[in-house]
Amino acid sequence: MSGKAPKKPMTAKRLKNLVLSVVTNPFNLIVLISLVMLICLVAVPLVSVLKTTFTLARAEARRAGGQVGDFTLYYWKYLFASKLSMATFWRPLSHSLLISFFTCLIAVPFGSIMAWLMVRSDLPGKSVLSLLIIVPYMIPSWCKSMAWLSVFRNARGGSPGFLEGLGIAVPDWLAYGPVAIIMVMVLHYYAYSYIMVSGTLQSINSELEEMGEIQGANKLQIIRSITLPLVLPAVLSGLIMTLSKTLGAYGVPANLGLRIGYYTLSTRMYDALGAGTKGIGYAMALLMVFMASGCIFANKIITGTRKSYATIGGKGGHSNVLHLGKAKYPLMIFLIVFLIVALFVPMMILVLESFQVSTGAGYGLDNLTLYNWIGDLSEAPKNVNFPGIFKNPDFTKALWNTVRLTVIASIITAFCGQFFGYVSTRGRGKWYGSLIEQLVFVPYLIPSIAFGAIFLGMFSVKHGPIPSLYGTFALVVLVSVVKHFPFASRSGMANMMQISTELEEAADVAGASFWQRIFRIVLPLSKNGFLSGMMLVFITIAKELDVIALLMTPSTRTLSYLAFVYSADALPQMADAISIVMVVFIMLSYLIANKVFHADISKSMG
Repeated sequence: MSGKAPKKPMTAKRLKNLVLSVVTNPFNLIVLISLVMLICLVAVPLVSVLKTTFTLARAEARRAGGQVGDFTLYYWKYLFASKLSMATFWRPLSHSLLISFFTCLIAVPFGSIMAWLMVRSDLPGKSVLSLLIIVPYMIPSWCKSMAWLSVFRNARGGSPGFLEGLGIAVPDWLAYGPVAIIMVMVLHYYAYSYIMVSGTLQSINSELEEMGEIQGANKLQIIRSITLPLVLPAVLSGLIMTLSKTLGAYGVPANLGLRIGYYTLSTRMYDALGAGTKGIGYAMALLMVFMASGCIFANKIITGTRKSYATIGGKGGHSNVLHLGKAKYPLMIFLIVFLIVALFVPMMILVLESFQVSTGAGYGLDNLTLYNWIGDLSEAPKNVNFPGIFKNPDFTKALWNTVRLTVIASIITAFCGQFFGYVSTRGRGKWYGSLIEQLVFVPYLIPSIAFGAIFLGMFSVKHGPIPSLYGTFALVVLVSVVKHFPFASRSGMANMMQISTELEEAADVAGASFWQRIFRIVLPLSKNGFLSGMMLVFITIAKELDVIALLMTPSTRTLSYLAFVYSADALPQMADAISIVMVVFIMLSYLIANKVFHADISKSMG
């Protein structure tokens, strides 16, 4: 008689043996530590913030007519159905959706078309243009908003910009508000579509398009019927990523919108948390998480249900260019003019403005000064209470904070990413591998400003042995590390998948312990990938503003936040000088990442 063996009951001895098998097996221990870390740093903060939005705080207890700690729907009703909900939630939400819609409408097609021109056409000068096209992505979006202000700022902003200085009146709708925000975001986020579509086009065998040409199809028919269906998943991914990023952006809307009272959901949430109404602010943060997650999962559903096509075959592939004919030189000129207008002119004006005594008063010798860079406080112009940035202790402290934040956070993140990648790849098809892969991806779903708000809510009070981290540099590091888990983990997974398990199995047969296999085989072979991933995270953190904006205090300010503060305080020349230092720092980091560590910029989506 056959049958399944009866299941043994869980006894204390059996439970003890199971626990010992986990803690004494190094791989199981790494899995356990990874799961505990991700649950505590990703899942628990989300649950904690959700709980806060249903728990009555002291500040609202009298208004809501309840006791502190009671269950309440007050914060959600305040957002959706109160007298102030229009100003607090619905209007900012409509502004965020409007900005995201038009940014996607312009940036996604523009980036996709440029990718096709660089990969699939015979456009002259592609080697130089393809590099220059990606340069705007290297510059932080908040730096682009500073450049926009240096050109279009009018008297409403406290001091005239370049055009006002030439006597050209700049209306508010062009200097600030939705038009300015959309244009700046387009100049930054078109890179998402460009990177994704160009990567896909490079992997597609152009014989498919040549076959269409042999059948008599013209260029437009080939693009519409062959190329576009093949790159549609990449286009949709670029669209969803752009949409989710713009919905949660803070730096650009704050710089270009608050001067005329134009609020988005992110800037209104920042104000709510700053004013002490944390329940309302956290409710907004969760709504932003919900919208961003909806965008990501919509992309997964759309790309997962459409027909798929095999584009890489066993015969090998080649990529022939399509001839543009007479259009190639006009297109090349258009791209050159675009890069000059969108990149070089604003940055040049940003540099020149940093040397002006009064913005908008021309560039004669009588209006040029080095004060904003090296001036002493005794020589300060009227209404300026700070020395030049290189003699300003606030700048020195912000520079030190930026360097140590990027170094510490990138090293920690890269190490975590390698271990998460190791567990995910070695645990493929097993529950813990899938769970870790899913948990690591969660921070990617959360808009940056909302992510900072969630961690502020979680770690602003003491939790058992963990002290309150409010206002500490440790909290800034922690948020920066966890937010960039997805990038580091993706790099780690790609790295570990290149290391065959046969090497570890052979070492195991030879009698090597787990840690000997890790330190003598896995780590040496993954060194280059580790350094590459670390540099990519380093660069992304260096230009970050949104994720740390809510956490900043005078002692933890970074260069990006200091530039933002000076701009808001009507000190544009010093804000410009700090922005220039940041751009130089980031560009040098990119140069080191690409030349020394051979890091691929397309892996860094910050």
